[in-house]
Amino acid sequence: MITNLLVANRGEIARRVFRTCRELGIATTAVHSDPDADAPHVREADAAVRLPGAAPADTYLRGELIVRAALAAGADAVHPGYGFLSESAGFAQAVLDAGLLWVGPPPAAIAAMGSKTAAKRLMAEAGVPVLGALVEPVEADLPVLVKAAAGGGGRGMRVVRNLADLPAELASARAEAAKAFGSDEVFCERYLPTGRHVEVQLLADAHGTVWAVGDRDCSLQRRHQKVVEEAPAPGLPADVRAGLHAAATAAARAIGYTGAGTAEFLLAEDGRFFFLEMNTRLQVEHPVTEAVTGLDLVALQLAVAEGEKLPGPTPPPTTGHAIEARLYAEDPAKDWQPATGTLHRFELTLPHREFTGTGIRLDSGVADGGEITPHYDAMLAKVIAWAPTRAAAARRLADALARARIHGPATNRELLVHALRHPAFLAEHLHTGFLAEHAAELTAPAADGVERAALAAALADAAARPGAFPSGWRNLPSQPQLRRYRAADGTEAEVRYRHTRSGLRAEDHPGVELVSATPEQVVLLEDGLRRTYRIARYGDRVYVDTPAGGTALTALPRFPDPAVRTDPGALLAPMPGTVVRVGAAVGEAVTAGQPLLVLEAMKMEHRVNAPADGTLVELLAAPGRQVELGTLLAVVKPSEPAEPATVRAPREA
Repeated sequence: MITNLLVANRGEIARRVFRTCRELGIATTAVHSDPDADAPHVREADAAVRLPGAAPADTYLRGELIVRAALAAGADAVHPGYGFLSESAGFAQAVLDAGLLWVGPPPAAIAAMGSKTAAKRLMAEAGVPVLGALVEPVEADLPVLVKAAAGGGGRGMRVVRNLADLPAELASARAEAAKAFGSDEVFCERYLPTGRHVEVQLLADAHGTVWAVGDRDCSLQRRHQKVVEEAPAPGLPADVRAGLHAAATAAARAIGYTGAGTAEFLLAEDGRFFFLEMNTRLQVEHPVTEAVTGLDLVALQLAVAEGEKLPGPTPPPTTGHAIEARLYAEDPAKDWQPATGTLHRFELTLPHREFTGTGIRLDSGVADGGEITPHYDAMLAKVIAWAPTRAAAARRLADALARARIHGPATNRELLVHALRHPAFLAEHLHTGFLAEHAAELTAPAADGVERAALAAALADAAARPGAFPSGWRNLPSQPQLRRYRAADGTEAEVRYRHTRSGLRAEDHPGVELVSATPEQVVLLEDGLRRTYRIARYGDRVYVDTPAGGTALTALPRFPDPAVRTDPGALLAPMPGTVVRVGAAVGEAVTAGQPLLVLEAMKMEHRVNAPADGTLVELLAAPGRQVELGTLLAVVKPSEPAEPATVRAPREA
């Protein structure tokens, strides 16, 4: 029997496992890197062990340190969570060799699924349909997807639509895969742009019972990473659903699987499906399955690890519909660029915990005042909604996200809200290219959101200034007060206003009346419609929240500093990170969009491209260099525009 469990992970998954342990009466032990010393998962554990360093390679990926920590803490079992070492057969075996209980499948089962190419061969032998690996892709195979054989999470994956690009993309994928998984093996398979990503949750005990615990659709993805997941997968014909469950069960039996795992499939438009991989661990999206089945998958993992049987020959039926949205610190409008910095506030209203009453659940690894660093995945939290119907679940989830107060680095919150309310999503027109297809709509700013937010921010600022009269009040007519703000997308708003004996007069907002203003809240009345804006400030950053969403603003000086400028062609680091590759040398001619260097941050690689045709005249980055946000990396001197040809008029005779 497990008495003390060490979770070899961090963030929300560690907190999720600890929650079940508390309910079961199991003591908990956390491990942490130096940046995570005061993280929520560390504070919630009964004990914690330091892993010296910051980078995952020095901390959470050091299996020998984690085993040593478990023994030192008196733990008798290890739960790997997901990511990091959760699918390492070597780590699982090391845990067992140390006399500890491993909460996961046997090392042999992990090893069998450890290589996607080997797994495909094994599944084909078991009669599970697969997309065969392409040895030498030809024109007829395009587009193809380059994938890392030893890992997932979108790393080492590239879509290739032109054969001429294949060698470079293979080299890039190999480099990223080697760094992320310790293996540079990659392969190609056919890419189905309109395919759906559908998966089956598996649970198996050591007594021969295998459950297919429902299915999930995870088609809304960016960078080949899931963003929105739901259960059950909508719109599946009964025979397709039954076929998926049967194939997943056959896959588990073929490798003697025990514990929780997931079989992932690519579903074509014609209803055919193909095995992609088996994740030999708990999935990020497991809460949606828990929501529709009432199961605690972590509790069942622990029971199976202790040798118990699953509670019955078949899993419970599903009820209602659940949708999960992954909230990331990133900017979708800037090619999903990750964001770092202080998370000043993360507030999601949950009047009732879990799925009672509101039908909303929050799984989060962050807290107010925490730092979002470039060392780990960019996910801040998962927000999950359950309702009797899919449409009702989408509405609940979109509303909960819109009302959240998130003050700090940029997030994908607005994109999630727009996606959940998009007609194509509600009509179940799902495929892995959904976010790319609708990117313009999903990232478009509100028509007048910045202007209204700026007005509210300016009035709150005026209310915060001490004095007998509000800022801008004059007994006689005079120049209006001026405030300037910039939104995250670069949009600037200028607010001119004055207070008079009859109330607020907004120069650029006729018909707007001020009902009340404090430093934290402004109420405006416009054409009979009353709106409330909640304001928070952190230095020059101002956050304006309404029930419809939030706007982040930067207060600008009234008169711009003429000394502040950015030279044309200067490339600044878009995020903190590590330079991993350089693709050009000083003096070389470059073309617009050409990758000049690659930064690694938040477990992903990000290309920095030439802004225009020209010559690389300065390169300040080298592989291995750590850079901060805004660091000058390179300078491209744009090509001189060609002189227009001179046409001489014919001379008169």
